[in-house]
Amino acid sequence: MINQRIQQLINQAIAVKLISQDDEIYVRNQILSLLKLVEFTECDGESNLEIPDLLEQIVDYACEQGIIEDIFDEKEIFSSKIMNCFMARPSTVNQIFYENYKQSPKAATEFFYELSKNSNYIQMKRIRNNIEYKVSTDYGELDITINLSKPEKDPRSIELERAMVKTNYPKCLLCVENEGYEGRVGHPARSNHRMIRLNLVEENWLLQYSPYVYYNEHCIVLSEEHRDMKITSAAFRRLLTFVQQFPHYFVGSNADLPIVGGSILSHDHYQGGHYDFAMAKAEDDWTFELDRFPNVQGSVVKWPMSVIRLRSAEIESLVEAGDHILSAWRHYSDESVGIHAKTGETPHNTITPIARKNQGLYELDLVLRNNRTSEEHPLGIFHPHQDVHHIKKENIGLIEVMGLAVLPARLKAELAEVEKFILGKTESVADYHLEWAKSLKESYQSVVTSSNVEALVREETGKKFLKVLEDAGVFKRNEEGKAGFNRFILALS
Repeated sequence: MINQRIQQLINQAIAVKLISQDDEIYVRNQILSLLKLVEFTECDGESNLEIPDLLEQIVDYACEQGIIEDIFDEKEIFSSKIMNCFMARPSTVNQIFYENYKQSPKAATEFFYELSKNSNYIQMKRIRNNIEYKVSTDYGELDITINLSKPEKDPRSIELERAMVKTNYPKCLLCVENEGYEGRVGHPARSNHRMIRLNLVEENWLLQYSPYVYYNEHCIVLSEEHRDMKITSAAFRRLLTFVQQFPHYFVGSNADLPIVGGSILSHDHYQGGHYDFAMAKAEDDWTFELDRFPNVQGSVVKWPMSVIRLRSAEIESLVEAGDHILSAWRHYSDESVGIHAKTGETPHNTITPIARKNQGLYELDLVLRNNRTSEEHPLGIFHPHQDVHHIKKENIGLIEVMGLAVLPARLKAELAEVEKFILGKTESVADYHLEWAKSLKESYQSVVTSSNVEALVREETGKKFLKVLEDAGVFKRNEEGKAGFNRFILALS
């Protein structure tokens, strides 16, 4: 049986062009070595199973034979090692990428994305477990995802991780040293991981895909150097240079302060991809001119968060205008709307920037952020407030800013209980959902049915995410907030 599974895996790898027919015997022998098998019997390799399913069965065999322990981390490491048998070295992957790039940037990224999926580095089988839908709002369709793709670790893995000797290699989950790294308990397996080498403004950067993509071609662009994330004019220049090189992608950065950062702040990196978020499609609320930058068009975007959009045919003009706004915002206070640039020497103002190319022009979106806290809002004044914590409590990072809610896995079961509560089929619902569930039951009692209750609860969950974005907006979308935003725009002249 194991011989058949190996052959089926090899045949599938040939079918998706991970390897060629000439590689078959070599790859087979590599897998036999990992499985401690000394011979192979020719067998039927026909199968309807996909690579992840065949891989799981081979890993199960390794557990049954005592080759590895039946614990999450060891299975992940072994699975990654098997798929690495099918992977070319980084230099070859880069060579093929740039051969495709001569055809078009899109052809290059499509090659690398398919490679990353077919090698099981992007774990599409798990990603398909995610619950995904859209909710219509006045700002466009928000994307809602309940993240079910990352499996929970078993207790033995957790115990082993506690007992592990701490190591500083790789320094973090993003470092280039993760490429081909076996992994260990507490650090993901990366034997089948490859990165594309980039030059961004005379610096070495790398392109990879997220193992758990939240949208089409969800990529990570990271500095070769392990250094703190900083929002500067250099960051704007790199973002715009990236979309110059890959005009079908957007790319953006999380903010560089805690609370509003929403990411790994210890390693300079960006996120991008081939996807149009609701924020990218949002209309201008009003336009303005910047006297110092006549080649730049400015607008305030109709979006629940506070977004300035700059457009220009010239990258350097956008960089200079963006830096002007960043510098002004770093030091800007308006007590009438609760904005304080600093508390003592602690800075609060920063920006979440997003770059793209749109209808022949470069666009740079600057989302104004502030991480100040208060006694009433200890997690952040411009952060999800208490009334939405039962849905979303975590930091609002780049992905959420653009209109995609990444919600915790617990909500799958909890929202099902809310649905039953609304239908009167249970009184058992999590305490933190109870007030909301009662409100929904009262609102929908005359129209709710077993066939529409899921859609109603999903829509209301989307409304909660909209409230999350409104909470994170520094200038609220009311008369007072619009007047405050206008004062900041006038201060830029």
